[in-house]
Amino acid sequence: MFQTTIAKESCAKGVGLHTGVDGCVRLVPAPAETGIVFRRVDLDNFPIEAQGHNVARVSYATSLMKQGVLLSTTEHLLAAIYSCGIDNVYIDINSIEVPILDGSAEPFMQMLEQSGLRKLRRKRRYLKVLKPLEVTEGDRRIGIYPAEEFRVRCYVDFPHPLVGQQEVEMGVGRDTFRHLLARARTFCFDRDIEPLRAMGLIRGGSLENAIVLTRDGIMNGPLRFPDEFGRHKALDLIGDLALAGLPLLARVEAHKAGHSLHTQLVSRLLADPSLWTITTDAAVPAEEPAYPAVLSAALGD
Repeated sequence: MFQTTIAKESCAKGVGLHTGVDGCVRLVPAPAETGIVFRRVDLDNFPIEAQGHNVARVSYATSLMKQGVLLSTTEHLLAAIYSCGIDNVYIDINSIEVPILDGSAEPFMQMLEQSGLRKLRRKRRYLKVLKPLEVTEGDRRIGIYPAEEFRVRCYVDFPHPLVGQQEVEMGVGRDTFRHLLARARTFCFDRDIEPLRAMGLIRGGSLENAIVLTRDGIMNGPLRFPDEFGRHKALDLIGDLALAGLPLLARVEAHKAGHSLHTQLVSRLLADPSLWTITTDAAVPAEEPAYPAVLSAALGD
């Protein structure tokens, strides 16, 4: 029930998915009440807090901006940090985009395992949802509802023989995330590659850091999970929900949603204090199983 940080530093280097710019990301211990804070070390350690009010744009990735200083593609790293229950950490980065690495959160989990966990002498504060909130755009929707733990349910539907309808539902914690979601990679359709590059995106994309779907198969198999696409969408969802700024006590359901709806939900939630309260009181399970979850493969199977 106490706040945490990492025990020691760890780092990773790689290319940014959209910018193609090489960068180094380093995790650094932080004191209590710091939260998750990016620091642009190439700009005199300029801080950008991982909070909803700093969301800049959300097309194809979640980007943060503060006073004109931008940082892109934060969701995979934030998903790992948030799911591991790390309350306070500095994320030092020397470029405009978090490296994509292998397209999943697995390398970031390895960094966190190298860093270890340290408890701090300050009680953990939770953001407990009191009333439902829903955001809808056409057939896409997302909602957040009262609960005594942090749970997510994520549904996707893509007209492709390897994807179709997939759904993931799970309680979010270090072990569930590690075993069920962390290795799930980002993906795209081959038909979208040239249009995206024409928009100045995916300059660092390759078959080493994204699943590429062809018309009826994949270009760079095998898949890590039969439902890797649904799992990765759940991973993205958790990373965007980290922008709430505190551990959530809530259930979130996302139906064909994406970064835009995820971050809209966070912004609308934080803007209405009648929907939530801050508490240091949270139920602690007597024993956390290795990876408890309800996880479905493709619903058509």
